[in-house]
Amino acid sequence: MEASPAVLVISGGPDREREVSLRSGAVVAEAAQAAGFGVTTCDLGPDDTAGLDGFLAAHPGGVVLPILHGPWGEGGGAQRLLESRGAVFVGCDRVAAERCMHKAATKERLVRAGVPTPPHELLLGGAEPTLSPPAVLKPEADGSSIDLAICTTAEQLRAAHARLKRGNPRLLCERFVAGKELTVGWLLGRTLPTIWIRPATGHYDYAAKYDRDDTAYAFDLEEPEAVAAAVREAAEAGCVALGVRDLARVDVMLDAAGVPWVLEINTMPGFTEHSLLPKAAAEAGLAMPDLVRSLVEAAAARR
Repeated sequence: MEASPAVLVISGGPDREREVSLRSGAVVAEAAQAAGFGVTTCDLGPDDTAGLDGFLAAHPGGVVLPILHGPWGEGGGAQRLLESRGAVFVGCDRVAAERCMHKAATKERLVRAGVPTPPHELLLGGAEPTLSPPAVLKPEADGSSIDLAICTTAEQLRAAHARLKRGNPRLLCERFVAGKELTVGWLLGRTLPTIWIRPATGHYDYAAKYDRDDTAYAFDLEEPEAVAAAVREAAEAGCVALGVRDLARVDVMLDAAGVPWVLEINTMPGFTEHSLLPKAAAEAGLAMPDLVRSLVEAAAARR
């Protein structure tokens, strides 16, 4: 393994989270440079592979950081492309990436592994939900809380379904869990400090995640250690069950009884100034350049 492999940071992509990906990629590229790597950046799409192919030709021992968010970039398409080129890259392989992007497949794995996850139903082709509110309706394979609706009444659920089914042929309807909204970073086989997310208003939507500065984040869950440990154990069990590699962010709701319910697993978390995995890594003593270095070195070791 060479001491300092060349690094390609990919961001952008064809998905609806393109703007977030570009912001994340810029942060990662800067951190990789600060960590001492030679860094190249490019966009990537199913029919736009010139930047990737040029990098691999010039740096056959290089490492790719695909900082992509969304169904293609994070859900198996980009990973399949990277694997077909023989690229060494950070993050899940194609199979795990596709499984984690599809929320219904994720939940089926969680259920089989005995990891608590809220009851759900997959709605295909405009099928009506049968779960009673309160319920959450969201695209089955998307992220960043895009098109997410929290419905407390049957009327709200019907209206949200009528609106969302027009642009989303696959919807997930999930039982809403009231309680503390938590997220657990997972890095190279271990959990990072849990973050309690406290939006100023409403729920943790796209604006609260990426645009607003009034969302509060706390590392003190104000819970007994046994409950905090149960949250970490559920997150880790979820990552193991789904076959996650290198990094992830596990979204968890903690109910009033102290039961952690795993909602979903994000296999390429954001790296913007608002993003949670870098916050958790910093709390654990890993500055951004150190975080990126650890990921690059782990990928390079698989070469």
